[in-house]
Amino acid sequence: MLQVEISASVRNTSGKGPMRQLRMKGMTPAVVYGGGAEAQRLQLDTKTLMAQLLEFYRKNTVVTLNVEGASAKTVMVGEVQTDPVRDTLIHVDFCEIDLQKDRAFTVPVRLTGKAKGVDLGGQMIVGCNQVVLKGKPLDIPDECVVNIAPLAIGEQFTCAALSIPEGVKMITDPATVIISIIKPGEKVEESTEKAVKNGKK
Repeated sequence: MLQVEISASVRNTSGKGPMRQLRMKGMTPAVVYGGGAEAQRLQLDTKTLMAQLLEFYRKNTVVTLNVEGASAKTVMVGEVQTDPVRDTLIHVDFCEIDLQKDRAFTVPVRLTGKAKGVDLGGQMIVGCNQVVLKGKPLDIPDECVVNIAPLAIGEQFTCAALSIPEGVKMITDPATVIISIIKPGEKVEESTEKAVKNGKK
């Protein structure tokens, strides 16, 4: 899983007026929830934060939040509020996490290579492009890579065949088909029925 560091400072103001003034000064208000403590109000440099969010937002990322004058917090980005017209940052929520506790994460599946069955005229059908894995945050992979080059016509690749780290559990049904190569003109339902009969789930 990706890991980044973000700098922040404690915020002592609240309310629409003070928050508007804060943004005019190039700062973005934020809040950290969780960890069994009261929510902590923070402020971050908008320009720096925006550049960092562009790198990892919507990806599974563990953030070390270095708070000036306070202890660092291990968090993940929660809600990011932006202005719908100007597309500028309005507010960011962070959720504190425990790196030693298992959590469920949605992980993208990336296909590599070209199936030999496609070279022979087969049709490639993608069944799913992400899976749900559960484990300690730092054990969760950034993505699951599938080499589809060996797949022939009539063959498929399921979640059960994915290589995942030790200690990480597959939550998505292992029988879920990630990709299948079918004959030209064949319906997906027909291909699935044949695979079940042949034990290729």
